Amino acid sequence: MALAMPNVRETWRGAVLEVTLGATREQGGTRTKTVTVGGETALPFAHFEGAMPHRPVVAVEVMDRMPDEWPPPLLDAWGDVLGDPAAWAAKAEELGAGLIYLILDSAHPERGDTGPDQARAVVRAVLDATGLPLMIIGPGQAEKDNEVLVAAAEEAAGERIALGNCEDKNYRTIVAAALASDHLVVACTPIDVNLAKQLNVLITDMRLDLDRIVMDPTTGALGYGIEYTYSVMERLRIAALSGDNVLQLPMVVTAGYEAWRAKETRTDEGVPSGWGDWERRAVLWEANTATTLLQSGADIVTMRHPRAIVLIERAIDELMEPPS
Repeated sequence: MALAMPNVRETWRGAVLEVTLGATREQGGTRTKTVTVGGETALPFAHFEGAMPHRPVVAVEVMDRMPDEWPPPLLDAWGDVLGDPAAWAAKAEELGAGLIYLILDSAHPERGDTGPDQARAVVRAVLDATGLPLMIIGPGQAEKDNEVLVAAAEEAAGERIALGNCEDKNYRTIVAAALASDHLVVACTPIDVNLAKQLNVLITDMRLDLDRIVMDPTTGALGYGIEYTYSVMERLRIAALSGDNVLQLPMVVTAGYEAWRAKETRTDEGVPSGWGDWERRAVLWEANTATTLLQSGADIVTMRHPRAIVLIERAIDELMEPPS
């Protein structure tokens, strides 16, 4: 006699907070739409166990300088808009982006060393070119991050952007800028549950509400540490659903950035013929990285290649379909 499988379901007592990016004219900003992420009461796409009220969002990476270190398949995919962040952002919106992930990379001392005036001009140009909410990221050097992100926050006052990266070495300045101009922060830590929790505590100690924080747990790409990334993100989400309120925050992952650092996406010289077409391989590398991270709890995935954006949107459509 065949045995019936028991109907086993996890019961969670916690939930992920809902976080909203962007402000419309009625809300004091100029965005044509807002984006809300979070709200989950179960593990990713486990529709039979709880709610997932908001679909994950694709943020498209836009830089304020020509990304001359990108490989040809990626440069060719974007063409003439590269080097013009306003045109690039408008094209990203046309391709279906939900958010613009604007990187003020030219402020890095080794990549232009631009300052607050340039940051303000770029932010204003992008705000005027697209109605999407923005995430604005510094060049990754603490002193310059503080300098340009404060200027960006002031220029975008009332737009409810997300400022990053907010880290242990600069969180005071970034949080103060967010408080002053009604923005959010991207809390970025190395791949570690305890460090993520510690930074969230430090940020909230400055009186920034939890629903104005998005976590970036730092990630790896397919074939480059993604298993460890997955396990840490899964532990963060389980802690949130188990009731740890400091970790009940949506997560953003830089899938495009990580995937296009891999050898498999960056070169076609001296590689086995079995690797196949360079662009197709690279696009799939990015899309598979993003899909994996979505299933470990990512609420926002940042992407680079237009074809990978299409693939990940299709994957989200399918994952958001509850089982029949």
